[in-house]
Amino acid sequence: MDAHRARSLHEGRLLSLPHVTGVGTGKDEHTGEDVIFVFVTRKVPRDRLRDEDVVPDELDGVPVRVLAIGEVSAQEE
Repeated sequence: MDAHRARSLHEGRLLSLPHVTGVGTGKDEHTGEDVIFVFVTRKVPRDRLRDEDVVPDELDGVPVRVLAIGEVSAQEE
């Protein structure tokens, strides 16, 4: 399955996880392969999360990368 389709199938569930603020697709900077990016306010060690709150390493065969981006807020123009 391609990264865009896998993201669209799983985006709702991913966005409901604690600390998750966004989901996207792109290329892994090291391997160049298509991946799903999950943006979080901060990374939390797996052993501190409930099993159902862990971001998976892959979705439908597509690798997942978790990126900590801090708090997100709207900017005024």
